[in-house]
Amino acid sequence: MSTQIDIEHFRARLEEEREKVQSAIDYLHKENPGAPDESSGDLAMGPGDNHLADTATETVDREIDYTLEENSGNVLREIEAALKRIDDGTYGTCAACGEPIEPERLEHLPWATLCAKDARGSRG
Repeated sequence: MSTQIDIEHFRARLEEEREKVQSAIDYLHKENPGAPDESSGDLAMGPGDNHLADTATETVDREIDYTLEENSGNVLREIEAALKRIDDGTYGTCAACGEPIEPERLEHLPWATLCAKDARGSRG
């Protein structure tokens, strides 16, 4: 391996990102503790013309939050997998070609599993 990367630098970056993502997930849980359809029961309770629009807005907001939570969960899994690769000595090696992943790429995306060439190729 010709390109040497600072493993401890990337471990610290990944752990910092893991904390941020976990905090975001915790925040979403606090903001929307119930199931997606739990708050729709008040549809008939409110007088006025806007209750359907309000309910629709709340539903869209909840769907956005669940999507963010799902995406955050995916990122969290990627971070955990990258930390495991650090522990088993395979961090920074492209999963497709076995070449080192460029340090600049890891700096931008510390949980990357592919070198820039293979990442571009996989996008078609």
